[in-house]
Amino acid sequence: MKTWILLITAGIACSLASGSLYTDPDSCRGRCHEPYNKQDECHCNTKCEKHRNCCEDYHMHCSKEGFSSSHDSITNEELLSISEQLYKVDHNKAQKSDININPQHLISSAETRDKEDHSPEPLYTYVNEKLFSKPTYASFIKLLDNYQRMTGRGEAFSAEQLKEQENFLQEVMKTELMKKLYNFLHKKKRYSTQEEFVSDLKEMWFGLYSRGKGEEDSSGFEHVFSGEVKNGKVSGFHSWIRFYLLEKQGLVDYYSHNYDGPWASYPDVLGMQFSWDGYFKEVGSAFIGCSPEFEFGLYTLCFIARPGKMCQLSLGGHQLDIQTYTWTKSTYGNDRKYIATAYVTSS
Repeated sequence: MKTWILLITAGIACSLASGSLYTDPDSCRGRCHEPYNKQDECHCNTKCEKHRNCCEDYHMHCSKEGFSSSHDSITNEELLSISEQLYKVDHNKAQKSDININPQHLISSAETRDKEDHSPEPLYTYVNEKLFSKPTYASFIKLLDNYQRMTGRGEAFSAEQLKEQENFLQEVMKTELMKKLYNFLHKKKRYSTQEEFVSDLKEMWFGLYSRGKGEEDSSGFEHVFSGEVKNGKVSGFHSWIRFYLLEKQGLVDYYSHNYDGPWASYPDVLGMQFSWDGYFKEVGSAFIGCSPEFEFGLYTLCFIARPGKMCQLSLGGHQLDIQTYTWTKSTYGNDRKYIATAYVTSS
């Protein structure tokens, strides 16, 4: 009997030491300071916020040692402040005379699934295309045709397309907006150098993963800005520039809107229903008239500061929410998560 008791006690001790007994694999309860193990579903050490792989209840159980209670935390107040600063330095945004839109029919949230085309005219009646000659716009637009929209079909980039990704990142990092974002994240110890920041941007946005059939068929950039089709429906597609260019070609048919933001100048926010070459988008929210670096920067900020959560920002004195989600089925680097999606909420 004593032998069995000793064996059982030893077994429990081993299990406790390895963290496999009385601990939830997706919780930090009893796991704070636990050494990094790539087999774990999520992590509870002091570096998990930097790598965006903490368990959801990390702050509840481990906040005294984490970013959340130190000067390196990103508070809600700081998010409101930095977003206002980014809004003010969006020097490449459209001016009021650069864009005219015709939102036409407003529907209720209960009607967004009806697939009814209530708007006989296009959304965009005029866009000053001189905007598109600006370096960040031009480099952004070159990326949009590098993808197959159907999930389940693997993506493969040519050397030229990889260079286009590099060029876009180089151009946005020349802007005051992205420099300000980097400086903010650097002060919060998320990145040591600008090179580290740019390298992470490339992975989180352009790194490929599989949304279907095991193929590397998707990325954060493709989903958010270029748009995808999955299970017969439009998925992602939150770029006003992409929308305008495809509407001009007759490939996007604007149906209605269920939200129009309070801004009297650009960028504004619109929640839309539309068809993309026969595939329906129930609610496609987008900033209207912002520069590519503006939405790229805000989505990045929220993904780093509040990965997988709602992120409240302030733009021109008006508050709005951005929702991000992490891709949980594959990772890069030190178990860092890719961007699954990011969008401004239309409510």
